[in-house]
Amino acid sequence: MSGMTGPVGFRSLGSMCGIIGYVGPRQAVDVIIAGLRRLEYRGYDSAGVAVQTDGRIEWRKKAGKLANLEAALADQPLPAATLGIGHTRWATHGAPTDENAHPHLSGDGRIAVVHNGIIENFDVLRAELANDGVRFISQTDTEVAAALLGREVDAGADLTHAMQAVSRRLEGAFTLVAIDAQDPTRVVAARRNSPLVVGLGTGENFIASDVAAFIEHTREAVELGQDQVVTITAESFEVTDFWGQPVQTSRYHVDWDTAAAEKGGFDWFMRKEIFEQPKAIADTLLGRYSARGELVLDEIRISPETLRRIDKIVIIGCGTAHYAGMVAKYAIEHWVRIPCEVELASEFRYRDPIVNPQTLCVAISQSGETADTLQAIRHAREQGSHVIAICNTNGSTIPRESDAVIYTHAGPEIGVASTKGFTTQLVACYLLGLYLAQIRGMKYGDEIRDVMDELQQLPAKVQELLDHASTVYELAHQLADQEDYIFLGRHVGYPAALEGALKLKEIAYLHSEGFAAGELKHGPIAIINPDMPVFVIVPPQGRDQLHDKVVSNIQEVRARGARTIVLAEQGDEHVVQFADTVIGLPTVSTLLQPVLAVVPLQLFACEVATALGNDVDQPRNLAKSVTVE
Repeated sequence: MSGMTGPVGFRSLGSMCGIIGYVGPRQAVDVIIAGLRRLEYRGYDSAGVAVQTDGRIEWRKKAGKLANLEAALADQPLPAATLGIGHTRWATHGAPTDENAHPHLSGDGRIAVVHNGIIENFDVLRAELANDGVRFISQTDTEVAAALLGREVDAGADLTHAMQAVSRRLEGAFTLVAIDAQDPTRVVAARRNSPLVVGLGTGENFIASDVAAFIEHTREAVELGQDQVVTITAESFEVTDFWGQPVQTSRYHVDWDTAAAEKGGFDWFMRKEIFEQPKAIADTLLGRYSARGELVLDEIRISPETLRRIDKIVIIGCGTAHYAGMVAKYAIEHWVRIPCEVELASEFRYRDPIVNPQTLCVAISQSGETADTLQAIRHAREQGSHVIAICNTNGSTIPRESDAVIYTHAGPEIGVASTKGFTTQLVACYLLGLYLAQIRGMKYGDEIRDVMDELQQLPAKVQELLDHASTVYELAHQLADQEDYIFLGRHVGYPAALEGALKLKEIAYLHSEGFAAGELKHGPIAIINPDMPVFVIVPPQGRDQLHDKVVSNIQEVRARGARTIVLAEQGDEHVVQFADTVIGLPTVSTLLQPVLAVVPLQLFACEVATALGNDVDQPRNLAKSVTVE
């Protein structure tokens, strides 16, 4: 499946949490647990299952991996049932605890719900329900949906009409799947901007976030569109919009095996995660900008007064996270006008850094468990510094030990080489910079709005690059026999070049170096050989003198016989005469360009590694999370 740009038929990729619902003659618990096992790559913070039997809901749920739930079921088996729902969670609202695990029940226990995504207006709805006397036992947005559904069915609606009514009230991206203790025939689900697919069996039907959940039983499927509600029984399915109007659907046949289905039809998790980046970026931006035109970072628990007193920022990270921090330095210093340092976490506490209560430390870690970064923030806090974590894993150690956190909502990243983790870290860094500029009065509201508008356009622009992945794949096959690569960039293009070189090292095992283009004549140009591939990231046109200087760097390496692969703004005709290959990047402000520039470099590394026969997802000598120093 090398070089594929995505599967045909099932396009809803990139999601947090795994969901399955079942109705039919089999034992529901067995079907659901087997489905969750195939969905566990979507989330492993907690797992749960609920079934309908004898007019009641029976459920089990446990924090941690699916094995914990299976152990609980072995100790306390659920009763026989032919209808149920299950969930494996990647935490967003609320830490990964037993209480926050799904399913969630309405107050009277009649309705059970599992949920994927983020309900953006859950706080408003939660306050409304609390005023009506509803008591909540979790910190999740999901429990709000359970309470709303319970209120609708208690008022006389069946579960389908209740789901339609509740879905109309919800904002954000979500998939909801629910069962009713008093209805032994149906499972009902709703979808908005979050994957949901129906599996059609003989005398049984399925609902899931991914075909992997039911491919063992059927390969006939229906993918739901936006703002749709589906009701399945053992013999039928019916789809409407949120207002109850019938919707025409089309079926398709899944021709992948189980392993491929888990990867959404891609050959590697890494490639799948590269293609998930438009959604991951959109999810990270979701709910961050209010209708009043203000940035809202709910997880920032440091007072504005404290942040106004900050006189230095230190960004800490390892590997890819360190490169994200380098980009953040440019953005924060430009927008906030505070001195900003970027430190390798492994070096930070060993050099006696100068930090104090007026210092803000920003710790970037995909897993939230990176040992070097954890020790660095502990040292910073001992010196009285405030710490903000940028992290993709809710409830992990680094966010818990920080004063505040900005969660990226990339969903689980299985491939060891980070892709969507990096681009969502960049987005989170931009959000932090804009937030600091807002509370310190360094940018007017319309200036922040302009940048937010541009950030909101990034998913579509990343998708545009992904739609032309075949061009990068062709280049990868042309260059796969090369053993040395150079990556050049200036300004924010420099850390993007470092990230491109790192990806090639990590999964292709090839010698690759990233350099600041202005340093070429200070040594690196000596290693340029004829036909050596040199990737050059060119700043957008009109960016001071940077553009012209980088074009001069291209000429310098080409004069030594290098093969130049130039990543430049679409329509930049000035670079064409100096490039052997041009990869056009959609137009974007200079500070945001790394989000786009890194995508072709990820695709290139993935395809070269594939051509060389390497294990892309589990490269030699590397682990996903480095938890020892």
